[in-house]
Amino acid sequence: MIRPATPADVPQIVSMIRELAEYEKAAHEVRVTEQQLDAALFSDRPAAFVHIAEENGEVVGFTLWFLTFSTWRGVHGIYMEDLYVRPQHRGGGHGLALMRELAAICAERGYQRLEWAVLDWNEPSIGFYDKLGAVRQDEWLKYRLTDEPLQRLGARQD
Repeated sequence: MIRPATPADVPQIVSMIRELAEYEKAAHEVRVTEQQLDAALFSDRPAAFVHIAEENGEVVGFTLWFLTFSTWRGVHGIYMEDLYVRPQHRGGGHGLALMRELAAICAERGYQRLEWAVLDWNEPSIGFYDKLGAVRQDEWLKYRLTDEPLQRLGARQD
C-alpha cells in the first residue's frame, strides 16, 4: 500500500533517512531532525512531500520529493530526493509502487519530468531504474554548495 505521509510517520521517515545515508556511506552528513522534517512536510507551504510504502501495517519504505520547474517545458516536474525500501522488504515491489505513484502524480497534474540522482556505484538501483526505461543524463554534471563555501559565496559584499 502506498499512501501520503502523516505527521505520525516523521520518526520512521527520519529513521529511514539515516538508514539510507548509512547505505550510501554518508551517515556523517545527516543533520535532519524530526522537527525540521515535520515543518518541511506539514507547514502551510510544504517544501517537500513524502509517500510511504506499507506492508501489513508496517512502514517498509518511502519516497521524498519536491516540485521543480522546467523552463524548456514550461511546466512543473518532480525531483525525487530519496527512494528507500528497507533491506528485508526489497524485491517485493515497493520501490516500483512508489515510483508508479510519483509517475501517476505527474500524469494527473500535467508534470512532464520525474528526475532523480543515483550514486554511480549503486548497481542494484541503476539496474532498477534502467528497467523502468529511465534515461541517464550523463551529459550533465551535478554540483553542490554547502557549509563554508556556501556561506562565503552568500556573504553580502555591501
